[in-house]
Amino acid sequence: MHGEYKVPGGKLVVVDLDTEDGLLRHVRVAGDFFLEPDDAIESIDRALEGAPADTDAAGLSARIEAALPPGTVMYGLSAEGVAIAVRRALAHATDWTDYDWQLIHSTPESPALHMALDEVITTEVAAGLRPPTLRVWEWAAPAVVIGSFQSLRNEVDPEGAERHGITVVRRISGGGAMFIEPGNTITYSLSVPDSLVKGLTFADSYAYLDDWVLGALGDMGITAWYQPLNDIATDAGKIAGAAQKRIVSGTGAVLHHVTMAYDIDADKMLDVLRIGREKLSDKGTRSAKKRVDPLRRQTGLPRETVIERMIDSFRDRYGLTTGKVTDEEMARARELATTKFSTPEWTARVP
Repeated sequence: MHGEYKVPGGKLVVVDLDTEDGLLRHVRVAGDFFLEPDDAIESIDRALEGAPADTDAAGLSARIEAALPPGTVMYGLSAEGVAIAVRRALAHATDWTDYDWQLIHSTPESPALHMALDEVITTEVAAGLRPPTLRVWEWAAPAVVIGSFQSLRNEVDPEGAERHGITVVRRISGGGAMFIEPGNTITYSLSVPDSLVKGLTFADSYAYLDDWVLGALGDMGITAWYQPLNDIATDAGKIAGAAQKRIVSGTGAVLHHVTMAYDIDADKMLDVLRIGREKLSDKGTRSAKKRVDPLRRQTGLPRETVIERMIDSFRDRYGLTTGKVTDEEMARARELATTKFSTPEWTARVP
């Protein structure tokens, strides 16, 4: 069995192992990490040898930490990262490079249609009818996108939204509200087979699916990191938020979408979103204006160039061919946009 895990902000951990009578056997840990002293790698292998195969990641991590020689230094590696790689091996998880990835980056679409496209495309991936897909959105209109379980009245000021011509839509994933202006926002979706995140906890899957974009930002001179549960941050502030939805039909798939602030009209956002003191207090700031730091300021690059470099980074890592939404997918999405995502019943399902 073979498992791999890219430690967020760190290095790749590779584990090869067998199981015999419910126990781990012939465990070998490798990777491009740094570890001192040299024989600490043997201590890690011995700590895992003979462990019950149903041991969870926390239990495996504890075994590793207890076995490490005094003064061990790990760089780009952690006991938890090794444990996750073991769990992925046991779950027969796949890797990014096991797939032929497809890119969809087309003309601007309405907010409701974007919601529908996410559902349709991810369902197609779950059914094995389309390859794993990176879809970069272009927005035809400003919007507020609220999470699946958020209260409409608590999140959005209807008078402010009407005043600024902003459409309110509800997505199928959880998480918080997103304030969208077409030229100021970068949004993308990953629709991936469930096997890509096998062996990962829900929280770990966020970090795992965000890791490529951290590398892309690093190539643009931005030191960014994953901030649990669903943010991407820098020293200057939050720059992105992610959300996920599991599709359980077929072989299963995960929708992971991210909205990044390229630029932002903070006054307009505050006029539309009801951001309360309680939400701000747990972010360590008194002003919503300080919570999001746009990519335009940090990169000095046009929005289109930032998107191009993100796509190029993904392609260099995993391969990426240009595709499109099929006619059948678009027809289904347009129907869903009308019958579900544009209806008061769905948008206000949590009033």
